[in-house]
Amino acid sequence: MFSFLAISLTIFHLYTASYGILQSQVQGAVHLGTGLGLIFILYPIKKGLQHKQKGVPWYDVILAFLALFVGYYFAYFVNEITVRIPRNDATSLDLLVAVLGVFLVLEATRRCVGLPIVVIASVFITYALLGPHMPVLDHRGFAWDNLALRLYFSTSAIFGTPIQVSSKFIFLFLLFGVVLIKTGIGKFFNDLAFALAGRYTGGTAKAAVAASALQGTVSGSSVANTVSSGSFTIPLMKKSGFKPEFSAAAEASASTGGQLMPPIMGAAAFLLAEYAGVPYSQVMLAALIPALLYFSGVFMGVHFESKKLGIKGLPKSELPKLKEIIFSRGYMILPLILIFTTLLIGFTPIRAALIGIGSAFILSFIKKETRLSIIDIFETLERGARVALPVIAACASAGIVAGIVVITGLGGKLASGIISMSGGILILTLVFTMLACILLGMGLPTTANYVVTASIAAPALVNHPEFAIPVLAAHMFVFYFGIVADITPPVCLAAYAGSGIAQSNPFHSGVTAVKLAIAAYIIPFIFIYNPMLILIDFTYPLLAISVLTAMLGMFGISSAMMGYFIRHSYLWERLVLFAAGIMLISPNILVDLSGVILIIGIWLIQKRREDENLKDDKLTNELTERPQHL
Repeated sequence: MFSFLAISLTIFHLYTASYGILQSQVQGAVHLGTGLGLIFILYPIKKGLQHKQKGVPWYDVILAFLALFVGYYFAYFVNEITVRIPRNDATSLDLLVAVLGVFLVLEATRRCVGLPIVVIASVFITYALLGPHMPVLDHRGFAWDNLALRLYFSTSAIFGTPIQVSSKFIFLFLLFGVVLIKTGIGKFFNDLAFALAGRYTGGTAKAAVAASALQGTVSGSSVANTVSSGSFTIPLMKKSGFKPEFSAAAEASASTGGQLMPPIMGAAAFLLAEYAGVPYSQVMLAALIPALLYFSGVFMGVHFESKKLGIKGLPKSELPKLKEIIFSRGYMILPLILIFTTLLIGFTPIRAALIGIGSAFILSFIKKETRLSIIDIFETLERGARVALPVIAACASAGIVAGIVVITGLGGKLASGIISMSGGILILTLVFTMLACILLGMGLPTTANYVVTASIAAPALVNHPEFAIPVLAAHMFVFYFGIVADITPPVCLAAYAGSGIAQSNPFHSGVTAVKLAIAAYIIPFIFIYNPMLILIDFTYPLLAISVLTAMLGMFGISSAMMGYFIRHSYLWERLVLFAAGIMLISPNILVDLSGVILIIGIWLIQKRREDENLKDDKLTNELTERPQHL
């Protein structure tokens, strides 16, 4: 039953993408109803039960059929329902379907995503019901029947933007990632990364960063990326001399950046395009320079740690040969190039995803080992639906939160509260917004986190007349901090996943990941103050200078965080390097020059200290080798 429904859902999305997307509510209802049904079949009421029970329990079968019923009921009667609800003329069956729909969404989300998002959605539902009785942020309140109908049948809640985007774009790109992995591109990325970086200082860790950056263009999931590539790279890092905590942190920080790396990025990026009101191609281009800065920062952190520990690269004999990889498997990169190109020239994300899926399928037939059999094709179709289920549930529950934010006016009140607490000072507003995004991200998946923060926090940045922050920059800001929550202690899911493989302390791995990925906590502030980095109001000469100084800034900050420059750094040297790095990411040319001077100064001081130590070592060797006479 599961396989039939899963394959049918994937075929439905391929068909509608090829021949025309259905009406938004119909497309979303089929997408959500089938997805919820699959969740109740696949995910048990309690973790671990699937190993103890044979088949699907009767109550889960009933819940699956109810999920299909409430979804297809809305899809079939959408025209009548959209007329009845605004007139307050809903039938008893409408109300029953709405109540069941809300309950089933929350229960399905609890099973496949986790309890935190369900708790948050439940708190918001309680807030909507008890509005007049709230001590602060009070509102007129809603009766339960009216609220349930609004949450399930309106286009601003469960079937709002998140589910609409999921049903049109996100599912197809998740399927694209499954097709690429099935055809061997994951191994191609790993081999390519090791061929390029494996022989240099700290080669295993640098290759892990490069591999995760490449795989991130496909998977768009920090935890999935950490587990898939980390199972190979983390043992190699440990074997070459890195501590388990650092090995887990390097993989987690690099994998988390995969959601920032174009062309596919994470599922939340497609929602960002909708909320910011820009084409996805613009989001993709805007994310390019910040993503390069992020990975450069992680790469530098790995380099300084490697130098500090004296870890060399792998011998050439143990590495894949670059020419052989390029000539034998280089064609595997073509689907990604096609995705990137088709989006840039103006194709819709739907069309671009279809082209990517079709090209990957055709290219799989070039070699026997990647050729997909009939069974492989059906497995790919089923896997495409399976990986989409947590995203479907998260989007639906996030839609509940977003809908309540809209109907109660909570978004405007919280935005005003953030501005009021900050006293109208931009940097304080940014810091409060950052903290809100990270705190929410500790309990929510990235997609749900972005929906909530885009509804609550982003308006505080966009609507203030004195800030004049571009809409895209504000949404990129909350998007970034929702993602880095995956490596921010105490709840750092990607670091936890990496530490499980490395057998390290999860909290220490999270702290180390923050040090490596420090760029991610700074870059959003850069493009708020200097929007050129996301290609807003830029000229090429000024953009080149901004990128160069930002890269130097990442260099100084990474060195300070890892405690090594050209040799071990004293505490005061680390503080100076960190300050210099912050100065270099400022858009002011005089401040940039001051940062450069400070870095050069530390370099000269450490160089002199190194020369003095070399002289001391040479003198010690001479005294040791000199013949001793009685």
